[in-house]
Amino acid sequence: MAPGRLIKKWFKSLLPASGTDSHRASQGDASDLVPAETEARAAASNLATSDAASPVPAQIEATPQATTSSGSVYRLDSKMANEYLKKIKRFRILVMGRANSGKTTILQRVCNSTDKPEIFDGKGNKIKSDIVQGTLTRGCHDIQHELVFGSNPGFVFHDSCGFEAGSTQQFNQMKHFVDDHAMTTRVNERIHAIWFCIPMTDSHRTVTAAEQKFFNECDTGHVPVIVLVTKVDALYLTAIRKLLDGGLKIAEAKERAIEKQGELLEKWCGYVKHELDMCKFPPKGYVSLNKMHEEDADCTHLMECTANVLTEEGLQRLLISTQQSSIEICIKYAVNKTLRHYMMLGLKDRLQVDVKLLEASLLSWFPNCEVN
Repeated sequence: MAPGRLIKKWFKSLLPASGTDSHRASQGDASDLVPAETEARAAASNLATSDAASPVPAQIEATPQATTSSGSVYRLDSKMANEYLKKIKRFRILVMGRANSGKTTILQRVCNSTDKPEIFDGKGNKIKSDIVQGTLTRGCHDIQHELVFGSNPGFVFHDSCGFEAGSTQQFNQMKHFVDDHAMTTRVNERIHAIWFCIPMTDSHRTVTAAEQKFFNECDTGHVPVIVLVTKVDALYLTAIRKLLDGGLKIAEAKERAIEKQGELLEKWCGYVKHELDMCKFPPKGYVSLNKMHEEDADCTHLMECTANVLTEEGLQRLLISTQQSSIEICIKYAVNKTLRHYMMLGLKDRLQVDVKLLEASLLSWFPNCEVN
Protein backbone atom coordinates (compact mmCIF):
# COMPACT_ATOMS: atom_id res chain seq x y z
CA MET A 1 0.00 0.00 0.00
CA ALA A 2 1.29 3.50 -0.84
CA PRO A 3 2.64 5.57 2.11
CA GLY A 4 -0.01 8.25 1.59
CA ARG A 5 -2.84 5.69 1.81
CA LEU A 6 -1.34 4.17 4.98
CA ILE A 7 -1.18 7.60 6.58
CA LYS A 8 -4.77 8.34 5.59
CA LYS A 9 -5.89 5.03 7.14
CA TRP A 10 -4.13 5.93 10.40
CA PHE A 11 -5.74 9.38 10.47
CA LYS A 12 -9.21 7.97 9.87
CA SER A 13 -8.77 5.75 12.93
CA LEU A 14 -8.35 8.95 14.97
CA LEU A 15 -11.48 10.63 13.64
CA PRO A 16 -14.95 10.28 15.18
CA ALA A 17 -17.22 7.95 13.26
CA SER A 18 -19.66 9.94 11.13
CA GLY A 19 -21.67 9.43 7.98
CA THR A 20 -21.16 13.05 6.91
CA ASP A 21 -18.16 15.25 6.22
CA SER A 22 -18.84 17.44 9.24
CA HIS A 23 -19.43 16.81 12.90
CA ARG A 24 -21.09 19.10 15.46
CA ALA A 25 -19.83 18.60 18.98
CA SER A 26 -22.70 17.92 21.35
CA GLN A 27 -22.62 17.01 25.02
CA GLY A 28 -22.25 13.34 24.16
CA ASP A 29 -19.79 14.01 21.35
CA ALA A 30 -17.49 15.93 23.67
CA SER A 31 -17.17 12.99 26.02
CA ASP A 32 -16.45 10.74 23.06
CA LEU A 33 -13.59 12.99 21.98
CA VAL A 34 -11.85 13.08 25.35
CA PRO A 35 -10.24 9.64 25.00
CA ALA A 36 -9.02 10.60 21.54
CA GLU A 37 -7.36 13.70 22.94
CA THR A 38 -5.75 11.57 25.63
CA GLU A 39 -4.50 9.16 22.98
CA ALA A 40 -3.02 12.06 21.00
CA ARG A 41 -1.15 13.30 24.05
CA ALA A 42 0.05 9.77 24.77
CA ALA A 43 1.19 9.40 21.17
CA ALA A 44 3.24 12.58 21.39
CA SER A 45 4.67 11.41 24.71
CA ASN A 46 5.53 8.03 23.26
CA LEU A 47 7.28 9.69 20.33
CA ALA A 48 9.44 11.72 22.65
CA THR A 49 10.20 8.62 24.69
CA SER A 50 11.04 6.58 21.62
CA ASP A 51 13.43 9.29 20.45
CA ALA A 52 15.27 9.15 23.74
CA ALA A 53 15.28 5.37 23.96
CA SER A 54 16.20 4.63 20.35
CA PRO A 55 19.69 3.18 19.90
CA VAL A 56 22.26 5.81 18.93
CA PRO A 57 26.03 5.72 18.55
CA ALA A 58 27.69 6.02 21.96
CA GLN A 59 29.52 9.17 20.96
CA ILE A 60 26.20 10.99 20.45
CA GLU A 61 24.78 10.22 23.87
CA ALA A 62 26.41 13.24 25.51
CA THR A 63 25.31 15.61 22.73
CA PRO A 64 23.11 18.36 24.20
CA GLN A 65 19.62 18.68 22.82
CA ALA A 66 18.80 21.62 20.58
CA THR A 67 17.93 24.77 22.50
CA THR A 68 16.56 28.14 21.53
CA SER A 69 17.85 31.48 22.73
CA SER A 70 15.74 34.35 23.93
CA GLY A 71 14.85 37.20 21.60
CA SER A 72 11.93 39.06 20.07
CA VAL A 73 9.65 37.05 17.80
CA TYR A 74 8.72 38.51 14.43
CA ARG A 75 5.44 37.40 12.86
CA LEU A 76 3.84 38.36 9.59
CA ASP A 77 0.29 39.65 9.54
CA SER A 78 -1.90 36.52 9.33
CA LYS A 79 -3.56 37.48 6.04
CA MET A 80 -0.23 38.47 4.51
CA ALA A 81 1.35 35.25 5.79
CA ASN A 82 -1.33 33.07 4.20
CA GLU A 83 -0.96 34.74 0.81
CA TYR A 84 2.82 34.62 1.07
CA LEU A 85 3.01 30.95 2.06
CA LYS A 86 0.69 29.81 -0.75
CA LYS A 87 3.31 30.90 -3.26
CA ILE A 88 6.29 29.14 -1.70
CA LYS A 89 7.21 25.84 -3.31
CA ARG A 90 10.65 25.02 -1.82
CA PHE A 91 12.40 25.55 1.51
CA ARG A 92 15.47 27.76 1.07
CA ILE A 93 18.45 27.72 3.46
CA LEU A 94 21.66 29.74 3.56
CA VAL A 95 24.57 27.68 4.92
CA MET A 96 27.44 29.62 6.43
CA GLY A 97 30.67 29.13 8.33
CA ARG A 98 34.40 28.99 7.91
CA ALA A 99 36.06 26.75 5.33
CA ASN A 100 36.12 22.98 6.03
CA SER A 101 33.34 23.12 8.59
CA GLY A 102 31.45 20.21 7.02
CA LYS A 103 28.75 22.20 5.23
CA THR A 104 28.50 20.11 2.06
CA THR A 105 28.47 16.84 4.01
CA ILE A 106 25.59 18.06 6.18
CA LEU A 107 23.55 18.99 3.11
CA GLN A 108 24.15 15.52 1.66
CA ARG A 109 22.91 13.88 4.87
CA VAL A 110 19.86 16.17 5.01
CA CYS A 111 18.96 15.22 1.44
CA ASN A 112 19.90 11.56 1.89
CA SER A 113 22.45 11.67 -0.90
CA THR A 114 26.10 10.90 -1.58
CA ASP A 115 26.11 12.83 -4.85
CA LYS A 116 27.25 16.38 -5.43
CA PRO A 117 24.42 18.89 -5.82
CA GLU A 118 23.37 20.36 -9.12
CA ILE A 119 24.10 24.08 -9.21
CA PHE A 120 21.95 26.74 -10.83
CA ASP A 121 22.48 30.43 -11.29
CA GLY A 122 20.06 33.00 -9.91
CA LYS A 123 17.92 32.71 -13.05
CA GLY A 124 17.44 28.95 -12.85
CA ASN A 125 20.04 28.04 -15.50
CA LYS A 126 22.12 24.95 -14.71
CA ILE A 127 25.85 25.61 -14.50
CA LYS A 128 28.15 23.24 -16.37
CA SER A 129 29.81 20.56 -14.25
CA ASP A 130 33.37 21.47 -15.31
CA ILE A 131 32.86 25.06 -14.17
CA VAL A 132 31.33 23.87 -10.90
CA GLN A 133 34.21 21.47 -10.23
CA GLY A 134 36.75 24.20 -10.86
CA THR A 135 35.18 26.57 -8.36
CA LEU A 136 34.80 23.83 -5.75
CA THR A 137 38.47 22.84 -6.13
CA ARG A 138 39.50 26.44 -5.49
CA GLY A 139 37.13 26.68 -2.53
CA CYS A 140 35.10 29.42 -4.24
CA HIS A 141 31.32 29.64 -4.12
CA ASP A 142 28.96 32.23 -5.53
CA ILE A 143 26.42 32.81 -2.78
CA GLN A 144 23.78 33.57 -5.42
CA HIS A 145 24.03 30.05 -6.84
CA GLU A 146 21.35 27.53 -5.89
CA LEU A 147 22.45 24.06 -4.74
CA VAL A 148 19.81 21.38 -5.35
CA PHE A 149 20.09 17.64 -4.73
CA GLY A 150 18.19 15.34 -7.07
CA SER A 151 17.23 13.13 -4.11
CA ASN A 152 15.25 15.99 -2.52
CA PRO A 153 14.64 18.99 -4.80
CA GLY A 154 12.31 20.49 -2.19
CA PHE A 155 15.37 22.02 -0.53
CA VAL A 156 17.35 24.87 -2.08
CA PHE A 157 20.67 25.76 -0.47
CA HIS A 158 22.99 28.72 -0.79
CA ASP A 159 26.59 28.29 0.33
CA SER A 160 28.59 31.30 1.45
CA CYS A 161 32.35 31.34 1.13
CA GLY A 162 34.15 30.43 4.31
CA PHE A 163 34.80 34.00 5.35
CA GLU A 164 37.44 34.66 7.96
CA ALA A 165 38.16 37.71 10.06
CA GLY A 166 39.34 40.64 7.95
CA SER A 167 37.67 39.45 4.71
CA THR A 168 35.60 42.61 4.26
CA GLN A 169 34.58 41.91 0.66
CA GLN A 170 33.22 38.43 1.38
CA PHE A 171 31.40 39.67 4.47
CA ASN A 172 29.76 42.52 2.58
CA GLN A 173 28.67 40.18 -0.21
CA MET A 174 27.11 37.82 2.31
CA LYS A 175 25.39 40.67 4.18
CA HIS A 176 23.96 42.09 0.96
CA PHE A 177 22.63 38.65 0.03
CA VAL A 178 20.96 38.23 3.44
CA ASP A 179 19.43 41.72 3.31
CA ASP A 180 18.10 41.12 -0.20
CA HIS A 181 16.82 37.57 0.20
CA ALA A 182 15.27 38.03 3.64
CA MET A 183 12.69 40.58 2.49
CA THR A 184 12.58 40.31 -1.31
CA THR A 185 9.13 40.65 -2.90
CA ARG A 186 10.03 37.61 -5.03
CA VAL A 187 8.73 35.16 -2.43
CA ASN A 188 10.21 32.04 -4.04
CA GLU A 189 13.68 33.59 -3.67
CA ARG A 190 13.41 34.33 0.03
CA ILE A 191 15.60 32.43 2.46
CA HIS A 192 13.72 30.82 5.34
CA ALA A 193 16.55 29.83 7.68
CA ILE A 194 20.31 30.23 8.10
CA TRP A 195 22.58 27.45 9.34
CA PHE A 196 25.85 28.76 10.75
CA CYS A 197 28.47 26.00 11.12
CA ILE A 198 31.16 26.05 13.82
CA PRO A 199 33.48 22.99 13.67
CA MET A 200 35.00 21.30 16.69
CA THR A 201 38.18 20.65 14.70
CA ASP A 202 39.01 24.22 15.77
CA SER A 203 37.73 23.88 19.32
CA HIS A 204 40.53 26.17 20.57
CA ARG A 205 38.95 28.98 18.50
CA THR A 206 35.25 28.20 18.42
CA VAL A 207 34.12 31.84 18.41
CA THR A 208 36.45 33.98 16.32
CA ALA A 209 36.26 37.60 15.23
CA ALA A 210 34.36 36.43 12.12
CA GLU A 211 31.52 34.93 14.19
CA GLN A 212 31.46 37.99 16.46
CA LYS A 213 31.24 40.27 13.44
CA PHE A 214 28.35 38.37 11.88
CA PHE A 215 26.21 38.13 15.03
CA ASN A 216 26.86 41.77 15.95
CA GLU A 217 26.43 43.38 12.55
CA CYS A 218 24.12 41.19 10.46
CA ASP A 219 20.44 41.66 11.28
CA THR A 220 18.64 38.78 9.57
CA GLY A 221 15.19 40.10 10.50
CA HIS A 222 12.57 37.36 10.67
CA VAL A 223 14.97 34.75 9.23
CA PRO A 224 16.24 32.64 12.16
CA VAL A 225 19.89 31.68 12.49
CA ILE A 226 20.71 28.25 13.96
CA VAL A 227 24.26 27.46 15.03
CA LEU A 228 25.41 23.99 13.98
CA VAL A 229 28.28 22.66 16.08
CA THR A 230 29.88 20.34 13.54
CA LYS A 231 32.59 17.67 13.40
CA VAL A 232 31.93 16.73 17.02
CA ASP A 233 33.76 13.43 16.56
CA ALA A 234 37.01 15.43 16.35
CA LEU A 235 36.76 15.83 20.13
CA TYR A 236 37.32 12.10 20.58
CA LEU A 237 41.06 12.38 19.91
CA THR A 238 41.20 15.50 22.09
CA ALA A 239 39.59 13.47 24.88
CA ILE A 240 42.17 10.66 24.45
CA ARG A 241 45.04 13.13 24.65
CA LYS A 242 43.71 14.80 27.78
CA LEU A 243 43.24 11.46 29.51
CA LEU A 244 46.76 10.35 28.58
CA ASP A 245 48.12 13.66 29.82
CA GLY A 246 46.29 12.97 33.06
CA GLY A 247 48.35 9.82 33.60
CA LEU A 248 46.03 7.11 32.25
CA LYS A 249 47.29 4.26 30.13
CA ILE A 250 46.04 3.96 26.55
CA ALA A 251 43.59 1.11 27.27
CA GLU A 252 41.93 2.94 30.15
CA ALA A 253 41.95 6.20 28.20
CA LYS A 254 40.02 4.54 25.37
CA GLU A 255 37.45 3.16 27.83
CA ARG A 256 36.79 6.63 29.26
CA ALA A 257 37.14 8.58 26.02
CA ILE A 258 33.42 8.67 25.18
CA GLU A 259 32.54 10.14 28.56
CA LYS A 260 35.35 12.67 28.30
CA GLN A 261 34.29 13.62 24.80
CA GLY A 262 30.80 14.37 26.10
CA GLU A 263 32.24 16.59 28.81
CA LEU A 264 34.33 18.50 26.27
CA LEU A 265 31.34 18.92 23.95
CA GLU A 266 29.18 20.24 26.78
CA LYS A 267 31.94 22.67 27.74
CA TRP A 268 32.44 24.05 24.23
CA CYS A 269 28.71 24.20 23.40
CA GLY A 270 28.17 26.16 26.61
CA TYR A 271 31.02 28.51 25.71
CA VAL A 272 29.70 29.10 22.17
CA LYS A 273 26.19 29.81 23.44
CA HIS A 274 27.47 32.15 26.17
CA GLU A 275 29.58 34.18 23.73
CA LEU A 276 27.01 34.42 20.92
CA ASP A 277 24.02 35.10 23.17
CA MET A 278 25.76 38.32 24.23
CA CYS A 279 25.89 39.58 20.63
CA LYS A 280 23.47 42.14 19.23
CA PHE A 281 21.75 39.61 16.96
CA PRO A 282 22.16 36.23 18.72
CA PRO A 283 21.23 32.87 17.19
CA LYS A 284 17.73 31.53 17.71
CA GLY A 285 18.88 27.94 18.23
CA TYR A 286 21.84 25.60 18.72
CA VAL A 287 22.33 21.98 17.73
CA SER A 288 25.41 19.72 17.67
CA LEU A 289 25.97 17.20 14.90
CA ASN A 290 28.04 14.05 15.11
CA LYS A 291 29.26 11.50 12.55
CA MET A 292 27.84 13.41 9.58
CA HIS A 293 30.40 11.65 7.37
CA GLU A 294 28.40 8.42 7.80
CA GLU A 295 25.67 7.86 5.22
CA ASP A 296 23.05 6.94 7.83
CA ALA A 297 23.78 9.92 10.08
CA ASP A 298 20.71 11.22 11.92
CA CYS A 299 19.54 14.77 11.09
CA THR A 300 16.37 14.62 13.20
CA HIS A 301 17.56 17.10 15.84
CA LEU A 302 18.62 19.55 13.13
CA MET A 303 15.19 19.41 11.50
CA GLU A 304 13.37 19.81 14.81
CA CYS A 305 15.57 22.67 15.95
CA THR A 306 15.03 24.51 12.65
CA ALA A 307 11.27 23.94 12.73
CA ASN A 308 11.00 25.07 16.34
CA VAL A 309 12.53 28.49 15.67
CA LEU A 310 10.39 29.27 12.63
CA THR A 311 7.70 31.79 13.55
CA GLU A 312 5.14 30.84 10.89
CA GLU A 313 3.34 27.50 11.00
CA GLY A 314 3.17 27.44 7.21
CA LEU A 315 6.97 27.45 7.02
CA GLN A 316 7.14 24.75 9.67
CA ARG A 317 4.75 22.68 7.58
CA LEU A 318 6.86 23.22 4.44
CA LEU A 319 10.07 22.17 6.22
CA ILE A 320 8.59 19.13 7.96
CA SER A 321 6.92 17.84 4.79
CA THR A 322 10.14 18.38 2.80
CA GLN A 323 12.62 16.70 5.15
CA GLN A 324 13.28 12.98 4.83
CA SER A 325 15.08 12.41 8.13
CA SER A 326 12.18 11.05 10.17
CA ILE A 327 8.51 10.18 9.67
CA GLU A 328 8.14 10.54 13.45
CA ILE A 329 8.66 14.30 13.14
CA CYS A 330 5.79 14.44 10.66
CA ILE A 331 3.51 12.54 13.06
CA LYS A 332 4.57 14.65 16.02
CA TYR A 333 3.79 17.95 14.27
CA ALA A 334 0.57 16.63 12.75
CA VAL A 335 -0.65 15.67 16.24
CA ASN A 336 0.64 18.69 18.16
CA LYS A 337 -0.11 21.40 15.61
CA THR A 338 -3.25 20.17 13.87
CA LEU A 339 -5.05 17.32 15.64
CA ARG A 340 -5.00 18.98 19.06
CA HIS A 341 -6.19 22.26 17.56
CA TYR A 342 -9.22 20.60 15.98
CA MET A 343 -9.95 18.71 19.20
CA MET A 344 -9.98 21.95 21.15
CA LEU A 345 -12.38 23.49 18.64
CA GLY A 346 -14.77 20.60 19.20
CA LEU A 347 -14.35 20.38 22.97
CA LYS A 348 -14.25 24.04 23.97
CA ASP A 349 -15.96 26.04 21.24
CA ARG A 350 -18.54 23.50 20.07
CA LEU A 351 -17.61 24.27 16.47
CA GLN A 352 -18.17 22.07 13.45
CA VAL A 353 -15.18 20.00 12.40
CA ASP A 354 -14.97 19.27 8.69
CA VAL A 355 -13.49 15.77 8.53
CA LYS A 356 -12.18 16.20 4.98
CA LEU A 357 -10.50 19.48 5.89
CA LEU A 358 -8.98 17.89 8.98
CA GLU A 359 -7.62 14.99 6.94
CA ALA A 360 -6.10 17.36 4.37
CA SER A 361 -4.53 19.48 7.10
CA LEU A 362 -3.01 16.44 8.78
CA LEU A 363 -1.65 15.02 5.53
CA SER A 364 0.01 18.33 4.65
CA TRP A 365 2.68 17.60 7.29
CA PHE A 366 3.80 14.50 5.39
CA PRO A 367 5.96 14.19 2.26
CA ASN A 368 4.63 12.80 -1.01
CA CYS A 369 1.00 13.26 0.01
CA GLU A 370 -1.09 15.19 -2.48
CA VAL A 371 -3.60 17.38 -0.66
CA ASN A 372 -6.58 18.92 -2.45
